[in-house]
Amino acid sequence: MKDIGNTSLDEFYEEAANFTGKDIDTLLPPGIGKEIGHFNVFDISETIREFKQKNTMPYNRRAYYKISLIKGKNRAEYADKVIEIKNNALLFATPKVPYHWIPQDENQSGAFCVFTDAFLIKNKSGVVLDELPIFKSGGYPVFEITDEEVEELSYIFKKIKKEIVSDYEYKYDLLRNYVLELIHYGQKLQPASALRNSQTASARIVSLFVELLERQFPIESPNQKLMLRSAKEYAERLAVHSNHLNKVLKENTGKTTTEFISGRVLQEAKILLKQTDWNISEIAYSLGFEEVAHFSNFFKKQTSVAPLSFRS
Repeated sequence: MKDIGNTSLDEFYEEAANFTGKDIDTLLPPGIGKEIGHFNVFDISETIREFKQKNTMPYNRRAYYKISLIKGKNRAEYADKVIEIKNNALLFATPKVPYHWIPQDENQSGAFCVFTDAFLIKNKSGVVLDELPIFKSGGYPVFEITDEEVEELSYIFKKIKKEIVSDYEYKYDLLRNYVLELIHYGQKLQPASALRNSQTASARIVSLFVELLERQFPIESPNQKLMLRSAKEYAERLAVHSNHLNKVLKENTGKTTTEFISGRVLQEAKILLKQTDWNISEIAYSLGFEEVAHFSNFFKKQTSVAPLSFRS
């Protein structure tokens, strides 16, 4: 097997091989080894074979981005939100937001591409994925789309599939442009308010706070521990007074700093309880709780159930 250089991508290709029945090496695009980053494209109909037996798609913590054009009835499950898709959907997945995609019938088709942030680094536009509205944290970028929009997006994916097997010397530069075309298509589907870029000082503080908070997630090992846990610690990193940070967040989002932090810690706690076999002590430690009892009290106060009850 060729060296992909990314544990999460290695796992993805192992799953893809199981779904498609193909050898891993045959799934890798020609010439990708010469590239910075990684990119590939797949047909959903080829990966649905095992759905008929398992009735689910695997949940995993992705270290890559994914854009999917999906035709079929599906359900997207996030830690605190479930989105039902009746027909067609355009999905943008980011490493920051773990999710579980569950097909609701066997009539699934479409396409998806996977890529790392390093893949777009060579683009002359200097685009930074996490700064784009479609990949901003706190959102659930799943869009139900019309048959006409499906046709337009299918054409872009058709160009991607044709180009990735070509011997054109600059094909990956062209593929980057196609990826950006998909990204901009999705951003145009967002409400105008989501795309508005305020230049006020308070908006910058909110943006930097959310970015700083999200950098700590996901928790991928019981030995990993949150570096920032209190409102004061975040304020110090942002070089503002904790009272000012709290005021700005409350005015712009309706949430206090502590509510923001607690909400994100709770979201991660739910994910770790449901998607890992770590014991409660390991989860508590990784989320910054020195005592298991403190974590249990926090979780029960937020959800009305104990961590073990939630897991079962």
